[in-house]
Amino acid sequence: MEEYLYSDDKKEMYALLKEQLKALLEGERHVLPNLSNASALLNGALRSINWVGFYLRYGEELLLGPFQGKPACVHIAWGKGVCGTACARNATQLVKDVHQFPGHIACDCASRSEIVIPLRREGKVIGVLDIDSPILNRFDEKDAHELEEFARILEESCDWDECVLPDR
Repeated sequence: MEEYLYSDDKKEMYALLKEQLKALLEGERHVLPNLSNASALLNGALRSINWVGFYLRYGEELLLGPFQGKPACVHIAWGKGVCGTACARNATQLVKDVHQFPGHIACDCASRSEIVIPLRREGKVIGVLDIDSPILNRFDEKDAHELEEFARILEESCDWDECVLPDR
């Protein structure tokens, strides 16, 4: 049986996770390796998830970025699904039951709950952190707050000008 390195206490777990993220990002400003390592870090730390990754803005849609999990939707229209809604509203989406979310896009039919955190540059959405779980009500307000802080660390640690895809 694999030993789990992270505490069951969310405060402790997220504190360690954010410190590990900062250490991974130290001296590296490129977006793609940073998002790749961030998704791997979250995948190893968060229990009861089945997908974690990033979508980056490309014009008026989101394009699949680094992730951990099963193959995913490549294009998501602005305002569509949980990810597109997070972008259009420029706000975190905490969905306790994806089957109750109008227009939910099911890339993995096992997903039951989802949280999506916008990534911003100068206040404008440039992408999202998306995490799915096969468990109903997996995410709560504590997860939302801590993952928003995780996203802020990424926003400040990357040279987004090199990666943000141009409008079509």
